[in-house]
Amino acid sequence: MATLNELKDALKDALDKRGTLNELKAKVRSEVFSAIDDTKGVPRPEPSEENEIINELIREYLKYNNYRNTLSVMIPETGIGEVTKKTRSDIVEKLSVKETQESRELPLLYSIFALRSKSST
Repeated sequence: MATLNELKDALKDALDKRGTLNELKAKVRSEVFSAIDDTKGVPRPEPSEENEIINELIREYLKYNNYRNTLSVMIPETGIGEVTKKTRSDIVEKLSVKETQESRELPLLYSIFALRSKSST
C-alpha cells in the first residue's frame, strides 16, 4: 500500500509531466495578484504611452510563443487587460518599424531585433 507521501509525489510528477503543475502555479499567482489589487481599493495609475507600448510588445511576444502561464500573471499584474489600447499599426507607426508580409506574421519584437542587428553590422 502506497503512503500518503508517495501518492502526493506521484500526483505531483504526473501533473508536472503534463505541464499542468506550472499552469496551476501560474493561475494561483494570477489570482493572488488580482486579489491584492482588488483589496487595495486604489485605482491603478494610467500607464505612460511608453509603458503601454512595451507591455503590448511583451504581450504579443508571450502570446506568439504560447507562454500562457507568464501571460496569465502579466495581464492582471500590469492591468493591461485582454483588450489592447494600442493596436499593432499604432506601435509600428510610433516606432517607425518597416514591416514586410513575412514580418507581419511575427511579434514586433522580432522586427525590432532584426533592425537592431542590421544596424550594428
